[in-house]
Amino acid sequence: MLLTRPAIIRGICAFSKQTSSRSLHSTQIAMAPIKVGDSLPSADLFEDSPANKVNVCELTSGKKVVLFAVPGAFTPGCSKTHLPGYVQNADKLKSEGVAEIVCVSVNDPYVMAAWGAQHNTKGKIRMLADPSGNFIKKLELGTELPPLGGFRSKRFSMVINDSVVEELNVEPDGTGLSCSLADKIKVKK
Repeated sequence: MLLTRPAIIRGICAFSKQTSSRSLHSTQIAMAPIKVGDSLPSADLFEDSPANKVNVCELTSGKKVVLFAVPGAFTPGCSKTHLPGYVQNADKLKSEGVAEIVCVSVNDPYVMAAWGAQHNTKGKIRMLADPSGNFIKKLELGTELPPLGGFRSKRFSMVINDSVVEELNVEPDGTGLSCSLADKIKVKK
């Protein structure tokens, strides 16, 4: 079917009208990575199983949360350095006013639960899965890592205060282990 120029223009206008009337909170497309001062986008993550949804905005509402993301559960840098650092520093961070510490990865919830059990995260760190990468895509902090299966999260950490990003540390190469480590987190009083 060939479309005439007026038909194409009518279609574009109809699409613009439809998208402009929707709530920006649920349909906004980020044009740049999230930054300090931005509100978190609403997204569902999963804890322990696909039946246990955790909305990231509800999780961070009214409290201070440290969230860090890793390229993959059970990968060497994540398992030997990144996650263990947060386990070791959990009590210190919580004594500084952090209510929750959350680890996110583009993995399924069963993998995240098993990885957390292996590192004794219970009561210290919530292991949340982003199976389709929806949350990471909304943050614009994803990367393609073919050896790990394709789309993954860049390695980063953030301090969130009442659903607003207060501190953001994204590894310069997306996967390194420097600025996003637990001992680099600065919690404002």
